[in-house]
Amino acid sequence: MKKKEQMIPKVHPSFKLNGRSLDHEGLMIVAYSYVKEGDAWEKEVGDFLLNWLDDFEVLTVNTSGSTGQPKSLKINKQFFLNSAAITANYFDLIPGKQVLCCLPLQYIAGKMMFIRAIQHGWHLDCVEPTSQPLKKAEKRYDFTAMTPFQLSQSLDNIHKSRVTLLGGSPVTATLVGQLQGKHSRVYQSYGMTETCSHVAIRQLYPHYEACYTAVGKTTFSLSKDQTLVIDAPQVSPDLLTTNDLVLLHNEQKFELLGRLDDVINSGGVKLHPSKIEDKLSSQISNRFFIGSLPDNDLGEQVVLIVESESPFDIDFNGLDKFEVPRAIYFLPTLVETNTGKIQKKKSIEQALLHAS
Repeated sequence: MKKKEQMIPKVHPSFKLNGRSLDHEGLMIVAYSYVKEGDAWEKEVGDFLLNWLDDFEVLTVNTSGSTGQPKSLKINKQFFLNSAAITANYFDLIPGKQVLCCLPLQYIAGKMMFIRAIQHGWHLDCVEPTSQPLKKAEKRYDFTAMTPFQLSQSLDNIHKSRVTLLGGSPVTATLVGQLQGKHSRVYQSYGMTETCSHVAIRQLYPHYEACYTAVGKTTFSLSKDQTLVIDAPQVSPDLLTTNDLVLLHNEQKFELLGRLDDVINSGGVKLHPSKIEDKLSSQISNRFFIGSLPDNDLGEQVVLIVESESPFDIDFNGLDKFEVPRAIYFLPTLVETNTGKIQKKKSIEQALLHAS
């Protein structure tokens, strides 16, 4: 009978958590304390640490469920370590760097912040995930990962993060414009749970890049449906075919067009919701998205769903005639996943019920 291989991740001697130097034993004690006595978000931290520091060679992670049913995946810990090394090298983050974790530990982005810090000896501050994680910060961090929504609520404090990495949801043109004059280098990541976080990055500010560029040994190709195929041997044992429609420049660069399952075919014209949303982002300060409903004549009609308690006027002059929504629905609260991603189908269902 083959002996089970063990994989106990090492704790870098320079690692600190909330100002305390901790080795493997110390980190386990903190983890048990969080699980037993911590708040809900601290219990998530404790659960993750106990699972990461055990002697099993795989770690179970959950997908967010933004594009389908949430699911659990078992991933070899070595892939997480490889991903962490790729990020540390990309941003030149050596031991002793000050970093902030302000993302929930239930999902991959928060887990990876801890894994990177533990492996590479960063000084990690872990705070409760809120909309304004930098508001009370009394230091300037070398690296912070957050969602676009957190960034939008933290513009007055973003100078407290030298490098800010965004992920989890699209970034609007309006938000990029609001970065002008801010003292932080801001990047957007592309990745998923299956790839242990990001496999490509683009800079948003101070230099704006339309293309994502592969990190590590990752290369890209296209499926027959023109969706992105990921070959990332450092973080995944298999080729991954996504539902993301892209304009592939070469095997390391691509522009994201939208999702295959989001494309709207209205009267024979194929429309990408993300492109329409970019055009509308300067007109609508509320959260919103472009979706579709069945139409007897067009096949599908474009609809606009806006998060708002009450209706208001919207200017569509910047849209092509096929892009103009045939209907607008105002919904007090959009339906979200646990990570704050909008669930479009469920939000449309709720908007129709709200309007009836």
